[in-house]
Amino acid sequence: MVNPSLLPAAPKVVGPRGPKPTKAISPRNIMLYGTLIVVALYYLLPLYVMVVTSLKGMPEIRVGNIFAPPLEITFQPWIKAWAEACTGLNCDGLSRGFWNSVQITVPSVIVSIAIASVNGYALANWRFKGSQIFFTILIFGSFIPYQVMLYPIVILLREIGLYGSLTGLVIVHSIFGMPILTLLFRNYFTSLPEELFKAARVDGAGFWGIYFRIMLPMSLPILVVAVILQVTGIWNDFLFGTVYTKPDIWPMTVQLNNIVNSTQGVKEYNVNMAATILTGLVPLVIYFVSGKLFVRGIAAGAVKG
Repeated sequence: MVNPSLLPAAPKVVGPRGPKPTKAISPRNIMLYGTLIVVALYYLLPLYVMVVTSLKGMPEIRVGNIFAPPLEITFQPWIKAWAEACTGLNCDGLSRGFWNSVQITVPSVIVSIAIASVNGYALANWRFKGSQIFFTILIFGSFIPYQVMLYPIVILLREIGLYGSLTGLVIVHSIFGMPILTLLFRNYFTSLPEELFKAARVDGAGFWGIYFRIMLPMSLPILVVAVILQVTGIWNDFLFGTVYTKPDIWPMTVQLNNIVNSTQGVKEYNVNMAATILTGLVPLVIYFVSGKLFVRGIAAGAVKG
C-alpha cells in the first residue's frame, strides 16, 4: 500500500488576481459624474449665453429668449466691437486696446518670469546667509493689498518720468508678479533631484552654467504655469491699467468697461457680449493650448513646500 505522504501534492487552484472590477454604473459613479456635469453646466451656461447673444441682431434679442440659438447668425456685433465701438472719445473699437495689452503683457511676462526663475533657482540651490529671511520678506510682500501701494507707486513713476506710459505699467506688473513666481520656481527647483546639481558642481559648472544647461531645460512645466498665471493676471487687469496709463494707451479691459458701461445711445447687448469674449479670448486660448502642461507643472512641485 502506497504511503499517502509520498504522493505528489495536488496543484493549488489559483484564482483571478488583480483589483475587483467595478461596475460601470454604480451609485458612486452616478454621484461623481452627476456632480461634474452640474458644475460644468454652471460654468459653461454663461459662456453659451454670451456666444449666442453676440451672434444675434438687436430685434431678435428684444424678444427676450436669451437661451435660444440665433435664428439668423450675424457677425456685425463682433466687427463693431473690434473696430467701431466707442471707448471714450475714440470710436475705433477694441483693436487699439488689444495692441496696447499685447505691448503690456509680453514684456511684463518675460521680465517677471526671467527674474523670478533666477530668484527661485538661487534660493533653492545656492542658499546664502539670510536667504530664508529674504524669502520670507519676499513672500510677505505678495500678501500686501495692491490698493495700499497705488499712491506711492504713482509718486515713484512720476519722479522717474514713467507715469502714464506703457513702460511704467510694465514695471509695475513685473514687480507685483515677482513674489508669487519666485515661490513657484523655488518650490519647483527644490523638488528636482539634488544629485543633478551636485554632479554639475563637481564637473565645474558655475551659477549660470547650471541654470541654463540643467535647470532651465527641465523647467518647461513650471514655465507654462508661470506664463498662464502672468498672462491671465496681466491681461485681465483693470486697476493698474486705469491708474497708471492714460486714454491713448488704455489696455483692452479698460476699453471694455467703457463699452459695457456706456450710458449714451441704445444698449447693444450683442456688441457688449462680443467685446467681452474678444477681451477674454487670449487667456482662454493660452490655457486650452497648454492646459496639460499646467496641470503637470502644478503636480511636479509648483505648490509644494
